Amino acid sequence: MLSRKASCDSHGQDSSYFLGWQEYEKNPYHPVHNPAGIIQMVLAENQLSFDIIESWLQKNPDILGLKRDGVSLFRSLALFQDYHGLPDFKNALVDYMAKIRGNKIKFAPNKLVLTAGATPANETLMFCLAEPGEAFLLPTPYYPGFDRDLKWRTGVEIVPIHCSSSNGFRITSSTLEQAYQQAQKLNLNVKGVLVTNPSHPLVITMNRAELNLLIDFAIDYNVHIVSDEIYSGTVFDSPKFVSVIELVMERKLYDADIWNRIHIVYSLSKVLGVPGFRVGMIYSNNETVVTTATKMSSFGMVSSQTQFLLASLLSDEKFTEKYMKETQRRLKRQREMLVSGLRNAGIQCLKSNAGLFCWVDMRHLLRWDSFEAEKELWKKIVCEVGLNISAGSSCHCSEPGWFRICFANMSQDTLRVAMQRMKAFTDSRSSAVESATVYRLRTLKHAASPHYFLQDL
Repeated sequence: MLSRKASCDSHGQDSSYFLGWQEYEKNPYHPVHNPAGIIQMVLAENQLSFDIIESWLQKNPDILGLKRDGVSLFRSLALFQDYHGLPDFKNALVDYMAKIRGNKIKFAPNKLVLTAGATPANETLMFCLAEPGEAFLLPTPYYPGFDRDLKWRTGVEIVPIHCSSSNGFRITSSTLEQAYQQAQKLNLNVKGVLVTNPSHPLVITMNRAELNLLIDFAIDYNVHIVSDEIYSGTVFDSPKFVSVIELVMERKLYDADIWNRIHIVYSLSKVLGVPGFRVGMIYSNNETVVTTATKMSSFGMVSSQTQFLLASLLSDEKFTEKYMKETQRRLKRQREMLVSGLRNAGIQCLKSNAGLFCWVDMRHLLRWDSFEAEKELWKKIVCEVGLNISAGSSCHCSEPGWFRICFANMSQDTLRVAMQRMKAFTDSRSSAVESATVYRLRTLKHAASPHYFLQDL
């Protein structure tokens, strides 16, 4: 006899997002040992700037040795640490978060809760803000992992805000209202809206009109806003990133109830490329949320050694300045390689200005306009072309034919191989379509002639 949690299948592991991983793990690409293997293009990791961090570590060997000014800190770091986190790390973290936002916002370390990654940060907020069976509204398409992170253990429901490619998948007042009304029809009490800014998987920054719309909606319906901003440090092109909390401050809403209903999730996984370090955080002006989330963080704490290392690294202003500029330059260059390669294969991407992946339009490659056709195309690309990409349906996109393709977890050489494969695939499909068209035309022409067996095109 097992628990209902162990017996149910609500984790989301059966989506194409995770199934593609299984295929990749059976046959991973290697330029020398397995050049015909599957190239991993669903992994949203920034592996482009490791050399910068490694160079810093080489220049600061005491940090890796858990020393300060030559004196070992091993014993103090090895002992139990309070779940509030190391003060040096939290101070460095809020300064770094402010720097990413152009120092337009000053963050207070006492309003920051450390978590072992963004996954527990989002889940903890669900535990703090909603009861099982209550709902959060999420704009589509959205990160497939949210079906696990927000729902699996908390019992919170997700109601989609269906966005459309007709306006670049932007949130509108009508889509927000429709989602809210849908929740009402389902007898779900809406507790808030969760957005990713920059968007995952669109990797576009929310504009001021969208953010103000979101704030007005939260005020009108007395709900929370959770803004997952883990990609904020990856913005490499205009327009600049604007946080929802910046808009609330501009509107001077400090004394309004909405001030205590804005919650930010952040992580060092994406911009620093250290997801294995498991560093996430919640920032909230709501004292009760901070207190409760801090208590809950004991179930997933950031190690003292990790905090010590990153506190030293982030406190080095020359390093952070250099790193941010260079990694954003490299991300932009790598993205341009992907966009150019796909364009050469006759495939377009949604225009974006951030992130580690692109939102790719392959609707013209579908055999027909359906999610079954999207699944068929996805299987061909994974199993025959050898590129593990994410189907839009796994991101709950309401339009078949969109895909998410990552570019920052591989070398330029590997990306070139991936684009060569994609070009060969689209060329072969074009040839097949042309051959079928010629065959149909020839058949029609011959059938219309009394001497069709002598005719040719």
